[in-house]
Amino acid sequence: MKPLPLIPTTVVGSYPQPDWLVDRALLSKGVPRVNLHELWRIPAEHLQEAQDDATRLAIHDMERAGIDIITDGECRRESYSNYFVATLDGVDLDRPAVITNTVGRKTEVPRVFAPIRRRNAVTVRDLQFLRANTDRKIKITLPGPFTLAMQAKNEFYKDEEELAMDYAIAVNQELKALKATGVDVLQLDEAAIGQLRAGK
Repeated sequence: MKPLPLIPTTVVGSYPQPDWLVDRALLSKGVPRVNLHELWRIPAEHLQEAQDDATRLAIHDMERAGIDIITDGECRRESYSNYFVATLDGVDLDRPAVITNTVGRKTEVPRVFAPIRRRNAVTVRDLQFLRANTDRKIKITLPGPFTLAMQAKNEFYKDEEELAMDYAIAVNQELKALKATGVDVLQLDEAAIGQLRAGK
């Protein structure tokens, strides 16, 4: 593995998923916060194989572009947040709540109905697949706990701070599992942190 340059390059955000994998028109209606199984054009029994193929294409595109720190392109995710949330105990994505988001649009979000607990590794297999398909430095991303709390309907915790702290425990456990596999860079996506700075 070659050393990184003084200013290494990487990709921030998800790589465009191919049209043969996702329904682009459906995806254009908004970022899903709950399960959106109909987004996938591939039958469930072949979906992981198709997502692996799309991931390989994304990796090779980044390599050809000269990117120094490669991601998996997040090709397996319906969104950057629901992929992780769907695996947690205490969260219901199949019977969502509706909230008004920060731009005044009503959106379906997970309902938090019990203590949030990480059940098992979520992205470790993704990271191992990425490592097997590139010889460059690698990065994996996770949603941040504050953003997860803002994208949920709290029906269990006394306040959003307590909710965010349990999300933080689950995210931290996943980060430690990823670190143990030898990942080079870990990135937290805290898209909603601006609301905290704005005092919202």
